This record gives sequence, structure tokens and C-alpha cells, in this order.
Amino acid sequence: MHIVKKLVDLPSMRVGYAAGGDSESGADGMSANLDPSWFVGDPPWRSLFETWLAEAVAARIPEPNAMVVGTVDEQGHPATRTVLCKGVSDAGIVFFTGYESQKGRALATNPYASATFPWIALERQVHFRGRVVKVDAEETLRYWNSRPRGSQLSAYASAQSQPIGSRAELEAAAAATAERFGGADDGEPVPVPPAWGGYRIEPEVVEFWQGRANRLHNRARAVRTSEGWRTERLQP
Repeated sequence: MHIVKKLVDLPSMRVGYAAGGDSESGADGMSANLDPSWFVGDPPWRSLFETWLAEAVAARIPEPNAMVVGTVDEQGHPATRTVLCKGVSDAGIVFFTGYESQKGRALATNPYASATFPWIALERQVHFRGRVVKVDAEETLRYWNSRPRGSQLSAYASAQSQPIGSRAELEAAAAATAERFGGADDGEPVPVPPAWGGYRIEPEVVEFWQGRANRLHNRARAVRTSEGWRTERLQP
């Protein structure tokens, strides 16, 4: 009889929140407790989001622009993965990937996604949901040209999400691409791959979450309606 040793007692795992309850966010010395009044401007979520993002950077949170993106494929099956946010504007948040990747194929069928920034070390999360559109070629090229050459070569060499036989095959493909364009910084410019570019999540819902003691967390949400943005507090 095979006995599996229980390594983790999941039901008893708990973290007490509100360690940072004395800090202030937003403008003009707002209360430490997240409140819908923190939403200002149009769109109302942007100022607070950029403030929290800057505070995550200042706190040296690993990959502060990392977000968990959720999509749904043509069978209605959800999938999540972590990607990097590479742009914020009034229109929404931007990430880049292969159009033939798993998420790219899902978005071609269901152009709607969610994205969550899990700043757990700061006891905060921000969640976006909305329609997804491709960014234009100019914006894609501008970001592509900002990437390190090694990242450009790897992206060009990879048929993202497609099976490959071994690590050696993957490295051989990368080496062949480097030889084609020249691996050094003064080599031939690496063009944007034909099926690669940016997506913008145009949020219909943006929710901010702040951990508090005894699971009495603060949640504030901005919802886009036909009349404009509505803001509200949610129960935890």
C-alpha cells in the first residue's frame, strides 16, 4: 500500500491582513481604507491604478507589472497565464504576444479577457475585465524596438504554444534565427514576427482590493455603463 505523506495542511493556512493599514494611498491624505471616493478623473480607475503600480515598483515587488490574464476558448474552456503589462492609457492596458499562441487563438474566438495584478506583498490586487482589441502596427513596432535584441530573436524563433520535441530543438531554432539576423547588437534589425503584436484590454469593470483584518477586506469597483462610469463599494 502506497502512503502519500501530507506535506501541507491547506485548510489551516491563513494570513492576517492589514499589516500596512497605516499607509495612505490616493491624493490629499485619503483614509487608509480603500473607498470609492478614491476614484477620480475619467476614466476613474487610472489615477489610482498608476499610484498603486508606482508603489509596487517602489516596494520592489518582483515583476510589479505582471498580471494574470484569463481567456476563454471556442469550447468555453478558461485558461490563465501570467504576462507583462506594457502600456496603460485611458483606453486600457496593453500586453504583447503571438497571435497564434493559445491566448491569441482564444481571443480570436472570444475577444474578451480578464487581468489581475496580484500585489499580495502589499495586500492589494487590481482586476480588469473587458473587450480586447489588437493595437495598431505602429504601437507594436514601437514596443518591439524597445525590446532587448535577445528577446526579439527568441520571439521570432518561437512558434508560441506549439509543441516541440526537445529543449535542443528549441535552442537550435533560436541559434538559426540569431545566425540569420546576426546575434550581435550591430546585426541586421530583427523585424516584428508576422503573427505577433499587442492587445489592449478595454475595461468595462475595474476592481481594487485591499486586504483587511478578519477577512473584512475593502473592495471598490468602477463599472462602465452607457451613461458613463459607476463606482461602488463591494462586500468582501
